[in-house]
Parts: sequence; structure tokens; C-alpha cells
Amino acid sequence: MNGNNVHGKNIFSAGKNIRDAGNVLIMLHGRGGSAEDILSLAQYFSLEDCTLLAPQATNNTWYPYSFLSPPLQNEPWLSSALSLLKEIVNDIKLQKISEKNIYFLGFSQGACLMLEFVTRNAAKFGGVVAFTGGLIGDKIYRENYKGNFNHTPIFIGSSNPDIHVPVERVYATTNVLRELGADVTEKLYDNMGHTINEDEIEMVKRIIFK
Repeated sequence: MNGNNVHGKNIFSAGKNIRDAGNVLIMLHGRGGSAEDILSLAQYFSLEDCTLLAPQATNNTWYPYSFLSPPLQNEPWLSSALSLLKEIVNDIKLQKISEKNIYFLGFSQGACLMLEFVTRNAAKFGGVVAFTGGLIGDKIYRENYKGNFNHTPIFIGSSNPDIHVPVERVYATTNVLRELGADVTEKLYDNMGHTINEDEIEMVKRIIFK
């Protein structure tokens, strides 16, 4: 398999028809999760004028190993997943929706993938929500990240500790996002577990989905 066909373009949608929507939210599920799972999170936010798009990973996983593995170990799945996101964003732009009206939300493995994508393609997006995630790799590959977020609001929430995402990687990710001009709100919760809590939902309502 080459990097372009591991993940098919299997996208679930909800909310407004994209032709009538002012905004689009791309939602990325975690390992073992599904597009339907992550779409169900939308009920907690006010997204009336929004198209929701949730791609489905092949075999319910975006890449096989930990996000802290050397990136080559997660190929070709990782490049395929990043290419799929690029294609989705390009399709949205063809509908005359600009980057400032495109939002991203991910949980766990989906949050890691989503952060990796937006940081490689930093621009003035509508907002970014990472529920338990960080930039991908055995270390931070700063040379991969470019562009300017131009004050894009970004929320990162995680447990301290978390079984999959070390707190140190959350801090390092926040630093890179800020270097690229994002307005980052980072919140760590003592012993929350690998989940999403009500405080995170409320913060995202205030910061991103106003």
C-alpha cells in the first residue's frame, strides 16, 4: 500500500448541508473509536450554522503504534491520514468556505493526528479542540511545522497523568503552537483518566464555539 490509499475517503456528516453552512467542523475519532462516536460529541455545543464532517479510519485506527513512536514506524498510515485531512480541507475550500470558518476537534489518537495536521499547515482557522493529544513523534520535529495561526484559538485538555499522552508532550506541543501564533488554552486535570470531562466542554464552549 502506498501512503495515499490506506485510509479511504469514508466521511460521515451531520448538521447543515455544506452549501448552506457558514462553518465546518472536522471531527477525528480516537483509536478504536468511530466517526459516529465523535459526531455524538457535537450535541454538547451550539453548532446550528455548521456542517460536521467525521472521517472514518480504516480498522478504527489512524496509525498502528503509539504517537510517541518514530514517525516512520507509523507509515504509511500516518501520511495517508494527513493526506486525507488535506483533501477534506481542500474540498471545503472548493465550497467557498475559508480557513477562518474551518474548525477541528479530535480525541486521543484523533487529537494527535489533528494537532499534527494543523501545525504542519498553520493558518487562521476558526478554532481547534484537542481532547488529550500532542504532536506526533519520538521527539518534536520542529522543522515539520510552519505557517502562522494568527491568533487561532486552540484548546488542549488532558489528564495528569494520562496513560497515553505524557504531560511533557502536552507542554511541548503548546510551546510550538504558541511559537506559530496560536492563542492556546491548556488545561491539565489531576487523575482525570483518558476521557473528556464537563469542565473541558464548558471551556470549549467559551473559547471556541461561542
